[in-house]
Amino acid sequence: MNELELKYGCNPNQKPAKVFMKKGELPFTVLNGKPGYINLLDALNSWQLVRELKETTGLPAAASFKHVSPAGAAVAVPLSTVLEQVYFVEGIDLSPIATAYIRARGADRMSSYGDFVALSDECDAQTASFLAREVSDGIIAPAYSEAALEILKNKRKGNYLVIQINPSYDPEPLEHKQVFGVCFEQKRNDIKITEECLQEIPTQNKDIPAPAKRDLLIALITLKYTQSNSVCYVKDGQAIGIGAGQQSRVHCTRLAGNKADVWYLRQNPKVLHLPFKKDIRRPDRDNAIDVYISDECMDLLGTEDWKRVFTEKPSILTKEEKMSWLHKSAGTALGSDAFFPFGDNIERAHKSGVSYIAQSGGSIRDDNVIETCDKYKIAMAMTHIRLFHH
Repeated sequence: MNELELKYGCNPNQKPAKVFMKKGELPFTVLNGKPGYINLLDALNSWQLVRELKETTGLPAAASFKHVSPAGAAVAVPLSTVLEQVYFVEGIDLSPIATAYIRARGADRMSSYGDFVALSDECDAQTASFLAREVSDGIIAPAYSEAALEILKNKRKGNYLVIQINPSYDPEPLEHKQVFGVCFEQKRNDIKITEECLQEIPTQNKDIPAPAKRDLLIALITLKYTQSNSVCYVKDGQAIGIGAGQQSRVHCTRLAGNKADVWYLRQNPKVLHLPFKKDIRRPDRDNAIDVYISDECMDLLGTEDWKRVFTEKPSILTKEEKMSWLHKSAGTALGSDAFFPFGDNIERAHKSGVSYIAQSGGSIRDDNVIETCDKYKIAMAMTHIRLFHH
């Protein structure tokens, strides 16, 4: 099949809509559901991301996509007991691909609500069972076990979108798109992100251990498929904060840093032991945790709202306690899809425990950026690779 009719375009009023191949067959098969325009944009972008993560790290990879940018991306690094609790999988023996998915979904659960999932490896029954309880629009993977496919076909009243990608498909070197009736053509961004791009380290601290190099590569590969400008924080094999589509790079750094802070704060003992009622739905629990962590906590706990989700009124996580907890964070890797124009980005990154940075370099203020890294003993690699994605 070389053509597929879609439900509609970006919006319901944009009909008709379809995808098609000028040469050959479509590289995917729809096993269940009917895709929309944005579904396929998310599916095809996210598949490229997880495929490249797997190629580079050798580990199964997963991504959680929303509106053509990742909300989360991860490889199969085993979870700590604390993260098992944070991700609601305590005591479960996870398969590698399930581990990658749990990490990707757990990075920013609020943004992942209603996501599109991508897996680098076959979707097994365990991963499908976890996905079945989440609010999600669809999944793309190279294969599905019979049990997994049966689980997914029963999701969303039988309308859950399941796509199988041909893993051997490689597109033409030139890509095209049309804007306002004007056709654009460019060479596909097939540059390989490898450890070679981390060799130039102009900072005083030149020590980037192997796990940090892995995390920097994960950050850069994630940025390759994220709407620019973009910045990505990575810790222990997973993105913990992604700032996408901002006009100012420092706003990307702040946005992603704030998300990374929430990820750290969710591991605080006070958060882990919040007295939730047993029947609280997962999305409501996630929202309550985000409010509890936020500055609006005082307002929430000052009303009767807490009675809806908690068995008793929890003690407040104070600003001082939050700052003290975040001060312990360290060892985070940060990637930027282009150069940092000012040292203020480094100042903000340092507040979220960033110890390693990879960015293209090339700013007239590179010296200021390097000096700021040296101030905090941050090791920074200049990749000389820009990763804009639009």
